Amino acid sequence: MKKFYKGVLLLALAAFLGESLEFLVNMVLAKQLGEVGLGLYMSIMPVIFLVVIIASLELPVSVSKFVAEKEQKYHVSMLRHTFKLTLKFTIIYLLLAAIVLPNIPVFQSYHPLVKWLVLLLIPIISFTSIVRGYFMGKQMMGKIAFSNFLRKAVQLVLLTVVYYLFQFSLQTSILIAICTFIGTELVVCLYLVLMYFTQWRKMKTEPNSELAKSTVHASLLQVSIPTTAMRIFHSVTHAVQPFLIKIALLKAGFTETMALEQFGLLAGVAITIGFFPAFIAHSLMIVLIPTVSEAHSKGDHVKLQKLLQQVMFITFLYGIPAVIVCYIFADPLTHIFFENSSASTYLQLLWPNFLFNFIVIPLQAFMIGLGLIKDAFIHIVWSHVVGFALIFFLGSMSSLNMGGVIIGMNTGTVLLMMMHYLTVCNKIGVSFTLQVPKNEWR
Repeated sequence: MKKFYKGVLLLALAAFLGESLEFLVNMVLAKQLGEVGLGLYMSIMPVIFLVVIIASLELPVSVSKFVAEKEQKYHVSMLRHTFKLTLKFTIIYLLLAAIVLPNIPVFQSYHPLVKWLVLLLIPIISFTSIVRGYFMGKQMMGKIAFSNFLRKAVQLVLLTVVYYLFQFSLQTSILIAICTFIGTELVVCLYLVLMYFTQWRKMKTEPNSELAKSTVHASLLQVSIPTTAMRIFHSVTHAVQPFLIKIALLKAGFTETMALEQFGLLAGVAITIGFFPAFIAHSLMIVLIPTVSEAHSKGDHVKLQKLLQQVMFITFLYGIPAVIVCYIFADPLTHIFFENSSASTYLQLLWPNFLFNFIVIPLQAFMIGLGLIKDAFIHIVWSHVVGFALIFFLGSMSSLNMGGVIIGMNTGTVLLMMMHYLTVCNKIGVSFTLQVPKNEWR
């Protein structure tokens, strides 16, 4: 448990610095792009994240789980087979993406180079994912923490310098923002790969045992495929959400420009501010996946129960004050981006979305570590079906419009949290109030 808390603390500190830089990045983007440009940028990013998720094949999760569960003597063999599998996948994915991406309608509203730049992300993300997964499984959180901080620091410096020195049209400014995003991923990749080769030389000098290729592939894909499917669904829904909201607002009587502006305020301002404390949840998730996997593989039921109790305590400890601060200081916080905008109201209305997402993120780590990936996928599907239905129907009402959209978002998140929470409690043998019944284990 000491190692767990040390990892969380280290990641949380680096993530806090990273999120602070992300906050500044979004401020720079807001000032440079304006409300419409920010809306366009926030609309294309979910599509880019979808490409990233497929490229990663969720290897950070599957590799970290494998490394945490298996003895060190098998790691060299596993990593060798993983790199070969990833190389084949990357080549196939690059060819398919080169055919598909130019024909996706959403790219027509952006600079012609955007769709080709996105292709560069595929090999970068694919091989970075293996290294990230290895460090996560070995709980070398210092390297993960620094890479997370490095990503945001480089992006902020590049954006600030380029936007300060040059003037661009709106379309080119969005292209520059996407270029800096891709550039930072390359920098992170180079750093992690360098750290990995240092570790690889050390592993080669130790006693190692060979694993069959089929065994490694089966172990990885057993986790990667359902987790990737889950993340793809989640990413697709995030890519669709801006257009669903836009359609709902148009039906409510908004013009296209107004709808784009309101989404920019929602995603680029309110959600950016409200999710700032989520760096703690993500830090918990990174450490929890290998920790829960290891405890589950050893049948350490007591550790799993204590972990859940402590994670829920930590989440409420920072989550409740965070949403209270966002609610009370909504006006001054949102005015940092744009003055006299409706973003402050959106920030206040979204407090359930923020708080319950802080809980969902570590719970998802429990679901993965406990082998409940299929259940997690079903939960995500149902929560999005309900949430999207409410976003469309309530958002289309002229009396509710953006208020209806936010009700739908809040409802979907609360539903997802409850399904995750009840499933995990049932699996590890604790009650809804986190009490542990004597002599009971499911």
